[in-house]
Amino acid sequence: MTDGQAGPLDGITVLEMGSLIAGSFCCRLLGDMGARVIKVEPPDVGDPLRQWGRVMTESGSLWWLVQSRNKESLVADLRTPEGQEIIRRLIPKVDIVVENFRPGKLEEWGLGPDDLRRCREDVILVRISGFGQTGPWRERPGFGSIAEALGGLRFLTGEANGPPMRVGVSIGDAVAALYAALGACAALRRREKAEVGDVVDVALTDAVFSLLESVLPEYGSEGVVRTRSGNRLNGAAPSNTYLTKDQQWIAIGANGDSIFKRLAALMDMPSLLSDPRFGDNQARCAHVDVLDEVIGRWVGTQDLDELWERLNTAGVPAAPIHDISQIVDNPQFQARGMVQEIDVPKVGAVLMPGMVLRFESGDASIRWAGPELGEHTRDILLTDAGFSEDDLAKIELLTRPPS
Repeated sequence: MTDGQAGPLDGITVLEMGSLIAGSFCCRLLGDMGARVIKVEPPDVGDPLRQWGRVMTESGSLWWLVQSRNKESLVADLRTPEGQEIIRRLIPKVDIVVENFRPGKLEEWGLGPDDLRRCREDVILVRISGFGQTGPWRERPGFGSIAEALGGLRFLTGEANGPPMRVGVSIGDAVAALYAALGACAALRRREKAEVGDVVDVALTDAVFSLLESVLPEYGSEGVVRTRSGNRLNGAAPSNTYLTKDQQWIAIGANGDSIFKRLAALMDMPSLLSDPRFGDNQARCAHVDVLDEVIGRWVGTQDLDELWERLNTAGVPAAPIHDISQIVDNPQFQARGMVQEIDVPKVGAVLMPGMVLRFESGDASIRWAGPELGEHTRDILLTDAGFSEDDLAKIELLTRPPS
């Protein structure tokens, strides 16, 4: 462990109950901002995320080490009365509980909102699920991939004449986690003002649906059903990716009228500005095939590095399509501290993404990587849950990690 900087949530304790991505990512964000996060894991195997990913280490997957950084690991079987009692004894010391079980599961275990409030009246419960705590589909199973499908994102992703496609990461889980972390902070603010707790209900499907920009009002107003458009930006042109002379891809966004004028000047094509097909954004969108073909031919005569420099100088937003090796070497990401090297016991140096949120009073920090299964069980039960040594002897078999 490293001391790091305290962060704005220093002094807040979060109890993470759940597994895999959305709830875990939410608590990672809270932990990054200084909160103490106690992650509850089942005995024997722990969170399945320990085994997810292409690269495995003695301490689990690299994804696990990133997603569970700044957390403490407590082993407790929530399906048993003993595990449920551990949670009840912890709640008085906890500010926020985050869970991502199917709706009704906490209530089944005697750990629903009313049960938790009996342990601490102003506790905040953040609930993340596929379809939310209400509605006719509330009890259906749902992962991020299901939310991306039902919420409309996959229908919009892919080439115009191709099948619906997945974004390259678990975006549905990630956006739900962001909403959940925001909701947790908002509930903390309410508690500060009114001295009351709250229940924050986040549905993965709602979170994905909220990303659809103007898709809903366009349908409501004109009956327009937006479809896939590949790398083009719907409703604004030109904005696309183009192949350079040296066979590299570059994204160019010249969809503002003034930016388009600068691009036309750089291309030495004043005729684009006098052509009524490209006179404003609506006209450019109507003739985007022709416009993209013209820009694509011009880009195809340029090498990437020189072209990118010229576009930047001209004030035209553009960037090459980076893979991870290029991101690691990128001076902008390096200057922002977005590529962090963390020393992990038994593993060595592990690269992790840095902090997105920056605070003038001091940045949040990565204090340690994801813990060993049950690493903090004993200390948490003795210090936070109020168990005695004799108590621990009775429940040792239920809480200790595998040898």
